[in-house]
Amino acid sequence: MTATSDAETGSTLASEPKGIGTVLTILFAFACGALAANLYYAQPLVALIGRDTGLAVSLESLIVTAAQAGYAIGLILLVPLGDIFENRKLILATMVLNLFSLAGLALLPGLFALFSMTLLVGITSVGAQMIVPLAASLAPAHKRGEIVGNVMTGLLGGILLARPVASFLAEHVGWRGVFGVSGLVVALILATGYFIIPSRQPRTGKGYRELIGSLGHLFVSEPVLRRRGLYHAAMFASFSMFWTAAPVILFREPFAFSPGEVALFTLAGVFGVVAAPVAGRLADRGHTHVGTMVAICLAIAAFVLAWFGQTTFWPLLLAGIVIDLGVQANLVLGQREIYQLDESIRNRLNAVYMTTFFLGGAIGSALASPLLETFGWTAVCLVGAGLPASALAYFLLVEREG
Repeated sequence: MTATSDAETGSTLASEPKGIGTVLTILFAFACGALAANLYYAQPLVALIGRDTGLAVSLESLIVTAAQAGYAIGLILLVPLGDIFENRKLILATMVLNLFSLAGLALLPGLFALFSMTLLVGITSVGAQMIVPLAASLAPAHKRGEIVGNVMTGLLGGILLARPVASFLAEHVGWRGVFGVSGLVVALILATGYFIIPSRQPRTGKGYRELIGSLGHLFVSEPVLRRRGLYHAAMFASFSMFWTAAPVILFREPFAFSPGEVALFTLAGVFGVVAAPVAGRLADRGHTHVGTMVAICLAIAAFVLAWFGQTTFWPLLLAGIVIDLGVQANLVLGQREIYQLDESIRNRLNAVYMTTFFLGGAIGSALASPLLETFGWTAVCLVGAGLPASALAYFLLVEREG
């Protein structure tokens, strides 16, 4: 079964879209940002969490890995449900579970609770990836791109602001307080969404097993989906490695930064948001090939800069800006390519794409602490540059201009 044949029985609305207003668009954007941010709060805090819980230094980055692995699980098992279950109830139920998992992370002691709740936070944060297709389905055709772009801006904003917000809050309320505050935000969104998110009932002949089983087939049968997922898996692995390891060395000599100072450093990533519209315009003008090469090369260059940042701050700061620019640009370029394949199975295409690169991110964050503790910052930079370099080699091998 190909994406084309799948479209014949794919998810469609039982009626024409009723439209989506400004208030609902803002809520969707804010909700996506808040949910996606849950995956990134721990990145600048792993040293603080490890110190507080007694976790070995070489294992600290597994905290980030647990959230990203959970997100990949949710993408596989939960996001495709948007093609068969009523969307409003599915999104609200997922957010309720997210709220309880954040409360557990903030309140429950012990390493088992830390990792199990972090995993569950990752699984249930995929509500963001249920909201984006819903926004696309509710939007009229002539405004669909604009509305989805606005919602994605909220999601990217949440990702980019999560690290500085976490560092700032941790200095005042501790690392557990960061997740407590996140829970309050999710609760507010949940209460608001209960009243204003409209119902949407998909229509499909697939059962759950067939739906999930089709994901692997899509990865195998759709070369564009597979290639774009693998390119970004390598990019996201290097991204996760940098943002997990860099705050750790900033807490150490010669920098000895406070959590608040690390927060200012992580604000560098916010500049990455400007890459999204630029990448979109490049793709619209037929420059996806060149844009992809530039994006991947930016990630490689970031680790070259980062290598000089072990004892000097400004190269590390510049590396943070450059890697976020490259990764965000490549994400948008990849999304544009896969969303052109078949809009009727958008939830599943999204699930496969996101799962592929989040698994890459989980590998990158898992490698960060062992590499840093065993071989030092130079090893982090070599592996971090090598991952996008391998993606570039693969890209040049299989892609053709145009």
